[in-house]
Amino acid sequence: MRKFSFILFLSALAIIGCSDSSDRRDTPVEPPLPPEPEFLEVPSPTVSAPPDEGAITLISTFFSFEDVGFQQTEFFLSGTATSFTNVGELGEDGRWEAEPAEEAEYMTRVVVYRPIEPADYSGTAVIEWLNVTSGFDTPVGWGSGHVEALRRGHAWVNVSAQIVGIEGVENATLPLALKVANPERYGELNHPGDSFSYDIFTQVTAAVRDTSPEGIMGGLDTNVLIAAGESQSASRLLTYINAVQPLYGAYDGFLVDSRYNSSQRLSQPPQAEILPPEIVRFRDDIAAPVINFQGETDVIPLSAVDERQPDSENFRLWEVAGAAHNDNYQLVTGRSDIGEGAEFALVVENTSILGAIQCDVPINSGPYAWVYMAALRNLETWVREGTPAPEAERLATLDDDSDYVYDDVGNVLGGVRTPYVDAPAARISGEIVSEGNGCRLSGTTTLFDAATMASLYVDRQGYIDAVDEATEVAVAAGYILDEDAVRIRAAAALQWDALGI
Repeated sequence: MRKFSFILFLSALAIIGCSDSSDRRDTPVEPPLPPEPEFLEVPSPTVSAPPDEGAITLISTFFSFEDVGFQQTEFFLSGTATSFTNVGELGEDGRWEAEPAEEAEYMTRVVVYRPIEPADYSGTAVIEWLNVTSGFDTPVGWGSGHVEALRRGHAWVNVSAQIVGIEGVENATLPLALKVANPERYGELNHPGDSFSYDIFTQVTAAVRDTSPEGIMGGLDTNVLIAAGESQSASRLLTYINAVQPLYGAYDGFLVDSRYNSSQRLSQPPQAEILPPEIVRFRDDIAAPVINFQGETDVIPLSAVDERQPDSENFRLWEVAGAAHNDNYQLVTGRSDIGEGAEFALVVENTSILGAIQCDVPINSGPYAWVYMAALRNLETWVREGTPAPEAERLATLDDDSDYVYDDVGNVLGGVRTPYVDAPAARISGEIVSEGNGCRLSGTTTLFDAATMASLYVDRQGYIDAVDEATEVAVAAGYILDEDAVRIRAAAALQWDALGI
């Protein structure tokens, strides 16, 4: 694109230079195109294979990759990374200026999911900043969006961007930090600290764009790179977008889901600590499209309501009614979903997270994954074709933003609408009701009883028709994909029967 723009610019100069004075008087001259931004070069890391000791450590989906035409491969990436320092004040508007600071050697790992057959590859790679809140790497975005990646042929590159995922922390939920889980395989990894995480995440893009057969993409040509991150990773992506993306232009788009208030530090001890302001918004002059995907938990309970901002040329805020920070699909049922079966779209009451964590109340069983997949599709289209993602209404809140506004059955009004709240079978929320690990941010589900369902829909066909209508509206708005609408509609009959009405 830069080369094409430069050629156009030179052509314009040549035409002007060859014209005589009468030509200049008689022929209007188009102004030259604005210059493309000048980016710093992204260093290429060294790629190596991990020791053949044990299996890949990453809690992911449970189906066989080969059965769905994909393969899973782990690589070590190494090189010299930089930390960053600010140039001027870090303001609430996110229009930050930063520059490289200290250097340090690193070696981290990436796990690549991609189609086995080159012809099946879409050319799009989602690069996920793995979440380390639990004390180990977790591919939260893959948990929500893997069906869209499988059916479209996208690659998914899981990045151990932070030191916790490698070294671990005390009292972790499970002993799955890489050096703890398998020191023989991961012992040589070296992370210099999270001040260098932003540059490590940038350098991964050079490895993904590398088309050599020995590279991490096995020679595949990647032309769209989408960065993804959830929760703490979303907070780091916000800092990345505001401070680092303008330096390198490494990513083509960003899917930032479930961010909370403020953002992560640009630099931290042992380097100089550079704190963000208490309120941080996405810079509104970013050149790459951004979709900020928010559940109910994120907006009021986690205080992102203070950082709401209007949609702009390259920014969309989707606040999803009925969605929690984490949910049953992402944590439990979706791990076996390969894109088939209506049962994955059911609303259920479940208090157990994979048998390892027991919650006090049933966790959220709402629309998170279905809207996430639509956001991913819209973002890729935005990058490839220039068609912006749909705008969305904000969740309805009281005037002082202390709580939401609810409908007659207790579901939140406004926001991104789906059949989960417009033809509901339950009250679903993003409330924080438990302090247990894995439960605190997972919301609630309370299925309606027979009397409530009858009062809302009269009978089984009435419920099925209501789901059909609400699904059609959501598809037309761009919040649900056609492929997923088929399963959501089919789940309506199962839902009614499961309630035993």
